[in-house]
Amino acid sequence: MMHQQKVVVVLPAYCAEATLERTYHDIPRDVVDEVLLVDDASTDRTLAVAAELGITAFGHPRNLGYGANQKTCYREALAAGADIVVMLHPDYQYDPRLIPAMVGMVASNVYDVVLASRILGGGALRGGCRSTSMFPTGF
Repeated sequence: MMHQQKVVVVLPAYCAEATLERTYHDIPRDVVDEVLLVDDASTDRTLAVAAELGITAFGHPRNLGYGANQKTCYREALAAGADIVVMLHPDYQYDPRLIPAMVGMVASNVYDVVLASRILGGGALRGGCRSTSMFPTGF
């Protein structure tokens, strides 16, 4: 909670088994009220890892793509009563420790939205279910 506003982090997941735990543990719980994961029919243990960590998770019965995953994330966050929603990819392409700074800009009514870049600082990471990332290094 920040400035009396409920903060919900949503994790749009696809094959995040290897990085989900690290990402989840670095989410600052003093600011974040709830974490939700939406799995887009991963072929790995993403949903099992989410359950082991106690993350509220939703799973698509088949892969619907990133856009559909985002829609489900936002719908579930709003259903949970979110005032501020933070989308954090569970593949650790964004550093969760920056959440307080980003949420603070929105919670204080300075900005309506805050965006980050996973490309700046060396490029996007490779991994997941595919041999290459959706965004190749240097994109």
